Amino acid sequence: MPHTPLHQFVRPRQRKHAREMRRIATDAERKIWLLLRDRRLDGFKFRRQVPFGPYILDFVCFDRKLVVEVDGGQHADSQADKVRDAHLQASGLRVVRYWNTDVLKNPDGVLTDLLARLAAK
Repeated sequence: MPHTPLHQFVRPRQRKHAREMRRIATDAERKIWLLLRDRRLDGFKFRRQVPFGPYILDFVCFDRKLVVEVDGGQHADSQADKVRDAHLQASGLRVVRYWNTDVLKNPDGVLTDLLARLAAK
């Protein structure tokens, strides 16, 4: 496990839940993971379903402190997501959210936007 100032203690139950989430990924999560894994996106290292504090992050590039969340309609105007994003930002992370439909129907557009955000540091 990489040592980073952002790495936090993870409870065994949360680690188990993250593993389960990797196993039952949505279509959009599987699609974007195929594009991000193994440093396929311009050499950036991403991890998926990563426990972090009380949350599990869909995808994260710790080198650039960027969290990528892939969301369905249930996240529209979610107060819980606003609280979560504020917590992550207070921990030094930036959060970007993409809709499932964008990932599935316009993956090139998502990757172009993501690369710009990664370059911005």
